[in-house]
Amino acid sequence: MSEANLHPAGSAAADPFGGVPHFHIMTKPIGPICNLDCKYCFYLEKEQMYPGTRGSGFRMTDAVLERYVADYIAQQAGPEISFAWQGGEPTLMGVPFFEKVVELQAKHCPPGKRITNALQTNGTLLDDAWGAFLARNKFLVGLSVDGPRELHDRYRVDKGGKPTFDKVMQGLAVLKRHGVEFNTLTVVNRHNARHPAEVYRFLREHGSGFMQFIPLVERKGEGGGLAGVPHGVESEAAVTHWSVVSEQFGDFLCGVWDEWVQRDVGRVFVQLFDVQLGLWMGLPSALCVFSETCGNALALEHNGDLYACDHFVYPEYRLGNLAEQALGDMVRSAQQRKFGTDKRDTLPRFCRECEYRFACHGECPKHRFLQTPDGEPGLNYLCAGYKRFFRHIDPAMRRMASLVRSGRPAADIMPLLAAERRGPGQPPSRNEPCPCGSGRKFKHCCGSAASRRSPGSPVG
Repeated sequence: MSEANLHPAGSAAADPFGGVPHFHIMTKPIGPICNLDCKYCFYLEKEQMYPGTRGSGFRMTDAVLERYVADYIAQQAGPEISFAWQGGEPTLMGVPFFEKVVELQAKHCPPGKRITNALQTNGTLLDDAWGAFLARNKFLVGLSVDGPRELHDRYRVDKGGKPTFDKVMQGLAVLKRHGVEFNTLTVVNRHNARHPAEVYRFLREHGSGFMQFIPLVERKGEGGGLAGVPHGVESEAAVTHWSVVSEQFGDFLCGVWDEWVQRDVGRVFVQLFDVQLGLWMGLPSALCVFSETCGNALALEHNGDLYACDHFVYPEYRLGNLAEQALGDMVRSAQQRKFGTDKRDTLPRFCRECEYRFACHGECPKHRFLQTPDGEPGLNYLCAGYKRFFRHIDPAMRRMASLVRSGRPAADIMPLLAAERRGPGQPPSRNEPCPCGSGRKFKHCCGSAASRRSPGSPVG
């Protein structure tokens, strides 16, 4: 969820955490400034952290940008260097700013390295100028959309409280018209969580081949705002009314899974499912929230302030500023190392003994504000929902992991499940995946051949 920084500190191949092969920074060139006023957005309130800054003051300067680009490139060890731009709404910076980004990346990129860019946007400001730029420079665009109109517009409104769905769809049309690669990011809230199949089908039918589903969990603060970092035990009633209920989130994931595993494995990629398949195979998590430790996904504000994580942009988690400290020193600091290992070291016994620890590791520390049944603090608010989901997917996940280990595609699970639903001796229906494992519908594969061999015979 979090999308992708002059004083090079040490070797460019240095390992920030002695085990983490690279680090990633979510860059916020416009800070928290946005043209929308989504009711659930946790980042809009970050404007209060910079009380002397208003309007254009939140724009990243050319000096900060160049320092960041040069230092970030110098500190990346691998052949591919990924930049991620978010907000706020990063398109408020305008195309010329990102033309400067590309220019500086080319200036500082050493031979043999490849640079990629990802841009997370609400899509409402995209026009043909944006489409041409994004396509020309091969930006991957993450489009924020919460489902069909009636679900999306529940919370995603503009500054005047008006719905945004139509503008988002216009932005999507721009991306498609220019051939820009895109994926979707959907915030799962208390409203759209009731409609998993509807949300998934909508995204699939609008061309999303890669989907991210982010649970909305925001705690109430004093004075009607949002709470800061959890430091103690709170009740489930402490969350905002738009936050998803734990079991509801589990049901949502189960509903999306049931749609996906029956027809779309290998054709549509759901980030959470891909990560979980890797974990079921014994691989390390590719997503920080399910890793044993964290700390390698940081956030950079418009003025060069570096924070431990996008969800921990609070004064106590500020690591420093690019104008004052080397990027590598901040990333490898004792403060950041402790932030990363605390995820493991503060895990309650209840979680350490859980059969699904391998798949969860307590999830994001941001959500750990409940008590375990034993009275220990640090239980994740979403625990019950994740357990419901893990139990639901376990049989199929074990089979998919076995398929992949044996050299077969995970998509082979679809004809196996279809055969079980039919029962022994029953042929597939015309629209089911072909049992031969081709990934095609039965009517377009072996069913077509069978029909030609036996004219008039039913094929399902």
